[in-house]
Amino acid sequence: MQTSQNPAAAEAPAPGGNRPLTGSRPLRRGFAFLAFAGLAWGTTGAAVEVIYRTGGLGPMAISFWRFLAGAVLLLPAWTLRPSRKRPRARQPARRRIPLLLGTGAALAVFQTAYFAAVRDTGLAVGTIVTLGAAPVFTAAGGRLFLGERIGRAGVLAVVGAPAGLAVLVLGNQPGVVHLGGVGAALLSAAGYAVSNLLGRWTGRHGTGEDALTLTLWSFFIGAAVMLPPALHEGLLPQSADATETALLMLYIAAVTTALAYPLYFAGVAVLRAATASVTMLLEPVSAAVLAVLFLGEQLTTATVAGTAILLGAIAALALAESRPGARPRTSRSAGRLREPVSERRGST
Repeated sequence: MQTSQNPAAAEAPAPGGNRPLTGSRPLRRGFAFLAFAGLAWGTTGAAVEVIYRTGGLGPMAISFWRFLAGAVLLLPAWTLRPSRKRPRARQPARRRIPLLLGTGAALAVFQTAYFAAVRDTGLAVGTIVTLGAAPVFTAAGGRLFLGERIGRAGVLAVVGAPAGLAVLVLGNQPGVVHLGGVGAALLSAAGYAVSNLLGRWTGRHGTGEDALTLTLWSFFIGAAVMLPPALHEGLLPQSADATETALLMLYIAAVTTALAYPLYFAGVAVLRAATASVTMLLEPVSAAVLAVLFLGEQLTTATVAGTAILLGAIAALALAESRPGARPRTSRSAGRLREPVSERRGST
């Protein structure tokens, strides 16, 4: 979900104003970066599911450690980034602070609710519902609060995604899809949408941050938000397999956070946003494959059909936005939308 109505995977913030570069080598490299990020993010839920099964940590503690470790690992890259050496207009604190606090809190809801959805209804369904609902919530929020026009492709996505969700939930036998987990996935998608809309609103008013800065501070704030509930839940592993839990958390922080995020940013810098969005559908696909092959989850006919409708609607929206000249628009009453400085996509 990188642009105003585009989906992406359930994981990361994306920089705004992507400008595709010419030349096949940068494009191939950018596609490879995005493919790696999507596949890596698809393993996040699987790693979390294994932690649950060993009794290591709960969703609050997992979110806290991922935020904190990810921020610490990203800190050197932020310190050495080239843009830090260039003079940059300082935005008013009254606008920067709400952006950072709001984004950090929204990402905390997004990530923790996703982990809870994986626990309660399984990796495949939790990931698919989160990634399918997030662009719909974002498009609806953009229309209601930012005055953005959805367009025909947006209407199809807004209609198609709930239809796919209904098939997935109502078409299965009781016990296959758990409503509590679906509710957590929808809450996760709402947290993503809030963070996306915050970034676009501040970008419209010229108060956005560069993607790495926004990500880093959002992680630190997310860790602070999650510390109290994580302490209540249990901050340290309680099982005998504490070493396995620690290794899995290190993988989540290092590979799916500190490595995947920069590669994602590098990829979206050279590819069209719609191309990036469709590429990032690798995340739910890889999550579903892992769930079936290694975690013993079953993909019923209703689950497959609902997933196809839901993700098909999102892919159609991304492809529609790839037409030449397609870009975010606002209604006349909202005025002209500037190209956002800070945008995000939905992922895990």
